[in-house]
Amino acid sequence: MASFEIYGGKKLKGELVPQGAKNEALQILCAVLITPKKVTISNIPDIVDVNKLIGLLQAMGVKVEKVEKGTYIFQAKEIDLDYMETEDFKKRASSLRGSIMIVGPLLARYGKGFIPKPGGDKIGRRRLDTHFEGFALLGAKFNYDAGEYFYSIEAKKLKGAYIHLDEASVTGTANIIMGAVLAEGKTDFYNAACEPYIQQLCKMLNSMGAKISGIGSNFLHIEGVKELKGCYHRVLPDMIEIGSFIGLAAMTKSEITIKDVSYDNLGIIPNVFKRMGIKLERRGDDIYVPAQEHYEIDTFIDGSILTIYDAPWPGFTPDLLSIILVIATQAKGSVLIHQKMFESRLFFTDKLIDMGAQIILCDPHRATVIGLNREFPLRGISMTSPDIRAGVSLLIAALSAEGKSTIHNIEQIDRGYQDIEYRLNNIGADIRRIN
Repeated sequence: MASFEIYGGKKLKGELVPQGAKNEALQILCAVLITPKKVTISNIPDIVDVNKLIGLLQAMGVKVEKVEKGTYIFQAKEIDLDYMETEDFKKRASSLRGSIMIVGPLLARYGKGFIPKPGGDKIGRRRLDTHFEGFALLGAKFNYDAGEYFYSIEAKKLKGAYIHLDEASVTGTANIIMGAVLAEGKTDFYNAACEPYIQQLCKMLNSMGAKISGIGSNFLHIEGVKELKGCYHRVLPDMIEIGSFIGLAAMTKSEITIKDVSYDNLGIIPNVFKRMGIKLERRGDDIYVPAQEHYEIDTFIDGSILTIYDAPWPGFTPDLLSIILVIATQAKGSVLIHQKMFESRLFFTDKLIDMGAQIILCDPHRATVIGLNREFPLRGISMTSPDIRAGVSLLIAALSAEGKSTIHNIEQIDRGYQDIEYRLNNIGADIRRIN
C-alpha cells in the first residue's frame, strides 16, 4: 500500500492540463464491444480504473494497439463468450464499477451478457436495477445468482420499446443506449441521463452508424440499425479534475491556469465555484484562477445560508461536492452541503475536523461548514483516503495545511487521477510517494 507525504502551505503557480475524463472513458471503452470494426480513441487517461477495463477487454478477446500515450486502437472482432463464465473474468470485472457497461453492447451484439457484482467506491448503495429493468423492456431476461453475486442476461433479439427510467442513472443510460442502437425498431427513452459524457457516447455511436436523436436532453429517440462500423473518438477533458484544480488554487492562494477545459461542457460548475467566492476567468478555452488571499461564500437573496447540493445533469455533479466542502473550510461565511445521491460520501469530514475545520455533520447526507476565513489554518495530520473524490479533497486540504500530512491508501486516488503528484509538483507542490 502506497502513501503520500505532503508538505503544505506552499503557493503554487503555473499551468495544468486536465486528463481525459474518467467517466466518459469507461463508457466509450465498453462501446468498442458493439462492433467488429476498428475503433480509435484518443485522450484516454492513464489511471487504474481505465487500465483495468482495457485489461478486461483484452482478456475477453479485444485486440488492443497502443498508438501513443492516451491513444489506442481497439478491435472486438472475436469475443470469447465462454471466458465470461470463468473465475478470472469474475475477479477482473468485479474490481471496477465501469465493468457493468459491457453488458449492453454484448447483449445487443451477441444476445447475452454476464457480469459479477461490480466494485468501485464504497460511497453508499449503488443499485443495478435500472440497468436490468431497461434491458427487460427491450425484451431481455436476466438471472441473478445471489450466492455467486453473478448476473446473466439473454435475448434472442432486442426490440425497441418505450423506456421511462425511475432514476437518471448515467451508467444505466449508457448501458441501455448501447443495447437499443442494435434493437429492432424504435426506442423512446425518457428520463435518460444527459451528462456531457452521455452526449459524447451518443455522438460516437452516431458516427458509427447509429441513429440517436434528442442528444443533450433527457428524452432520446433511437432507431435501431443492423450493425455499426468503426470510428475515431476523442475523450473530453475531465470536468471533475478541472473542478479539483479550481479548488486547489483557492485553498493554496495560488495563481493557476487550467488549459483546454472544453468550457462549454462544464455546465454550472464554474458558477458554483463563483458562488463560493472564487474568482475565475474564462480565457478562450482555458480557465484562469488568480491568487486570492480571501474568498467569501455567497448567500441566498434573503440573506439565508447558501445550500449546495447535487442533482442529475444539468445540475451540479456529486463528484465535486467533496471539493466544495473542503474549500468552504477556509472561506468567509457558511454553507450547507447536501449530498443527496450517496449516503457515505461525507464521512471523510472527520479527517477535516481533525485538521481543524469547523464542520457539523448533520446526518449522512448533510454537512454544515463554518468558514474560518483563513484565521485558523488547517494543520497536517495522518489520514486514509476512503474513495477517489474524498482522497483528492484530502490532498487539497493537506496542500493548504501547515506542516506535514500523510495520506494512506492512495491507490484510491490513482484510480481516478493520472500522475497527480508529478503534475502538482511541477507547479510548486511538495508531494512524495512512499511505498
